[in-house]
Amino acid sequence: MNKAVFLDRDGVINRRAPQGEYITRWEEMSFLPGVADAISLLNRAGFRVIVVTNQRCVAKGLITSQALEAMHQRMCDALEQAGARIDVVYYCPHEKQAGCECRKPAPGMLLKAKAEYGIDLPPSWMIGDSEMDVEAGKSAGCKTARLLLDNRVADSSADVVATFLLEATHKILQLETATKDRHSQTD
Repeated sequence: MNKAVFLDRDGVINRRAPQGEYITRWEEMSFLPGVADAISLLNRAGFRVIVVTNQRCVAKGLITSQALEAMHQRMCDALEQAGARIDVVYYCPHEKQAGCECRKPAPGMLLKAKAEYGIDLPPSWMIGDSEMDVEAGKSAGCKTARLLLDNRVADSSADVVATFLLEATHKILQLETATKDRHSQTD
């Protein structure tokens, strides 16, 4: 089984930019607490870790695709040095009204990962900090987790709700262990 955890970037891996602003330089990238530990746990549990992120700052001309890809490479390198591996980063560079298939809540980036990496989507997870992320995961046939970073209470259709990525990872791995235990008891 080739399963993955799909991670949104802003608000999951790194701090979000203020409303209406974008992270366009490496110096603005600030990892959230426990991110490297969470990704490392997912790596050890046999999940591919794939980032899927809407980056309309490219369409707005605030950053080039090449500069964004270089920033993503630095992000992956920094996490790798901390013992956490990201397999690939997919991003949607389009504006909201572009009607593309990749911009979340559309599942295009997840489906592309399925095609390119042979990902089995039903045992995979989508973790994000918005209902758009949850919707993209559900549309692709994944289980979902929603991060509520400021502890606000919100209705979510996600399978798991947590404050930070590390908490969501622990909950997911507990569910995975319980599922595995149930299957081994019925075999």
